[in-house]
Amino acid sequence: MSGVDLSIVVPCYNEAAGLGAFWERLTGAVAPLGLAWEAIFVNDGSSDATLEAIARLPASTGAVQVIDFSRNFGKEAAITAGLDHARGAAVVIIDADLQHPPETIPEMVRLWRQGTEVVLCRRESRDADSPLRAFLSGLFYRLSAHLFEVKIPRDVGDFRLMDRAVVDALSRLRENQRFMKGLFAWIGFRTQTIEFAVEQRTHGRSKFHLWKLLNFAVDGITSFTTVPLRLWFYVGMALSLLAIAYGLTIMLGALLFGNPVPGYPSIVALVTFLGGLQLIGIGILGEYVGRTYKEVKFRPLYVIRTVSVKEPSHARPKAFPAKPRSGLASGNAAKAKR
Repeated sequence: MSGVDLSIVVPCYNEAAGLGAFWERLTGAVAPLGLAWEAIFVNDGSSDATLEAIARLPASTGAVQVIDFSRNFGKEAAITAGLDHARGAAVVIIDADLQHPPETIPEMVRLWRQGTEVVLCRRESRDADSPLRAFLSGLFYRLSAHLFEVKIPRDVGDFRLMDRAVVDALSRLRENQRFMKGLFAWIGFRTQTIEFAVEQRTHGRSKFHLWKLLNFAVDGITSFTTVPLRLWFYVGMALSLLAIAYGLTIMLGALLFGNPVPGYPSIVALVTFLGGLQLIGIGILGEYVGRTYKEVKFRPLYVIRTVSVKEPSHARPKAFPAKPRSGLASGNAAKAKR
């Protein structure tokens, strides 16, 4: 199928129970737009019947493309694969759990037709999150505002629309350790933001537990800033100056008042404190070295078992003329090769 207006990328991991309801709402929101569209489902190594549930979805108004990974590679890789295979003039990324309401897509398309290259969807509130998760999310965004090389929009996830030029620019970034929030922000382009209300999850549960979210934050910090390395240099310099000052104080006290018996508890506490600081510093350095090690192996971002496409059962609507585009590309850019 050529001349696709809109591609909708749907990363899936154990979403079998809710795919029917998701597809009904998605087609209900997109079909009235009169676009030639496709849905790209990326099965990220699901252990339930997600693949079979996708296969049963009827391609009534839009094509259904299914990418089946050989194993679980993570949501970042699933999004990347969906973008790599998207054929549309615009691409939407949406979760299948219905916490991203498909009814927002028509407004995103309207803004895109008016010339916006990236339409971000910001959640209105974090009432659906636990207090701890909401606090940690807020802390992460505050830290990112001061530490990151690029500004990460607050409370904005993967739910967004991107013009083809934006997708082509993003396809050139092939780093293995992928922090998509940062990559989305790094490429820039003209952006508008709309808000949506997060709905309660009707099936399953969140795949991002607290430990995984903390690791995700570490990935973001080590991907888009070297401030932790520089900060530890300043900590080391300050401790060195304090040690010199302490040594001079002891020397002066010995010259003036003699050499008293040293306090062993204070020495043990000081050595333990400095040893802990050294281990933290080595850990931070090791995190950056480990990322470099993973990148230089040049492994593929994902491995696909099968790709299938189910075309619409009736004649698709005529594609409207593509709007003029600006930016890095005006058509399908060649994917970067490893």
